[in-house]
Amino acid sequence: MGEYSKALEYFKKTIKIKEKSLSPTDPALATSYNNIGLVYNNMGEYSKALEFYEKSLKIREISLPPNHPNLAQSYNNIGAVYKNMGEYSKALEFYEKSLKIKEISLPANHPDLATSYNNIGLVYNNMDEYSKAFSYLEKALSIYRNSLPLTHHYIKEVMNDIDRVKKKL
Repeated sequence: MGEYSKALEYFKKTIKIKEKSLSPTDPALATSYNNIGLVYNNMGEYSKALEFYEKSLKIREISLPPNHPNLAQSYNNIGAVYKNMGEYSKALEFYEKSLKIKEISLPANHPDLATSYNNIGLVYNNMDEYSKAFSYLEKALSIYRNSLPLTHHYIKEVMNDIDRVKKKL
C-alpha cells in the first residue's frame, strides 16, 4: 500500500504505449488517465488529479454513450477531488451528474446508486445543510441494506454518518 510513485511510473508507461498504438479517443486511454487521477487524488495532489480526470472525461464524452457508467465514474471522481479541495458546490455539480446517469442506467437498488447518494449527503453535511444531508444518507442506507450483506462496512459507515448529522439537526 502507498507505493504511489511506483504506480504512477507504471501507469505513465502504459499511457505511452497506448498513446502510440490507440486512437486519441479510445476508452482504454481514458481508463489509464483515470487511474493516474486516482493515484494523484490519493496522494493529495488534487490539481494533478483533476488534470488527469478531465483528460479521461473528455475522451469518455466523445467515445461513449451519454449514460455510460464510465461517464458516471468520471463525474464522481471529479466530484471527489472538489470535495477534498473544499469546493463543495463544484463537488455537488459533478456528483449530481454522476447520480443522474446512475439513476438512468442502474437498477433502483444498486449499491453504486447508494454511493452517489452517500457522496452527495456528505457534501451537504460539509455545507451545514443537515436536512438535505440526512435525506441523502437515508436513501444510501436504505439501498445498502437491501443490496449488501448486513455486516458490510458501508452500512455501518452510513449509519455513523447519519448519527452525526442527526446531532446537528
